[in-house]
Amino acid sequence: MLNLRTTFSFRRFLGKQSPASVAFSLWNMSSHLQGARQIRRKIPVTHPMRSHYLTWAYAGINAWIWSAVFHTRDLPRTEKLDYFSAALAIMYALYFTVIRMLHLYPRATDGSTQKATENLRSTMYIAWSTLCITVYIAHVTCLSILPRFDYTYNMAFNLALGIAHNLLWLLYSLPRPVSLFRRFPYAPKTYRPVYAYKAGLFAALTTAATALELFDFPPVGRTLDAHALWHRSTAPYSQTLVRFPSGRCLR
Repeated sequence: MLNLRTTFSFRRFLGKQSPASVAFSLWNMSSHLQGARQIRRKIPVTHPMRSHYLTWAYAGINAWIWSAVFHTRDLPRTEKLDYFSAALAIMYALYFTVIRMLHLYPRATDGSTQKATENLRSTMYIAWSTLCITVYIAHVTCLSILPRFDYTYNMAFNLALGIAHNLLWLLYSLPRPVSLFRRFPYAPKTYRPVYAYKAGLFAALTTAATALELFDFPPVGRTLDAHALWHRSTAPYSQTLVRFPSGRCLR
């Protein structure tokens, strides 16, 4: 069987066309599912970012489900569902990160000056949400109407979103003297919690793992290729990353 992504052949196992990628996709899905459970259990319903964190986890669960389906049965429809779901998960990660970094979520106000600031945040929130929705719909529409799926454009789109997302978390983890923004709305700009480094570490590991998507090689034993190894490399720390909001660090 020839995989649509490459010219390499893979050994089937229980009907699965890329069994290693299926197994590692399900591992990633399980990590996001556990993270969602922790978010629901540990973050109060009143937390302004709780719904965003949960949506992020659910977007990841959806993406990894379709990844497993695609690698089980490589068809044009399952391929698009895999790629579009992955793009949605990455886009939403960038979306909620900007909201978190710029504190665009609703906050209690007192006085006309603070109310004016809240109105500005609300306007920025609506504008940012509209932009992300428009970009995602345009991305899906563009790839859907083309006579042939543009793999190069799809990869570039996801890379751009992923790099932007990772860069924000790397900036979040910078040392106190070079803090570029206020990490918490009611703390000074120089305040840097001791656990801030974790965000930068996760971002750096994710960026490094992406190299496996760019440099392919023939599958070892017709089973384990670069793409499968990418899924394998993200599984261990994606579990910690999805659980990150449920700790003290983003409260």
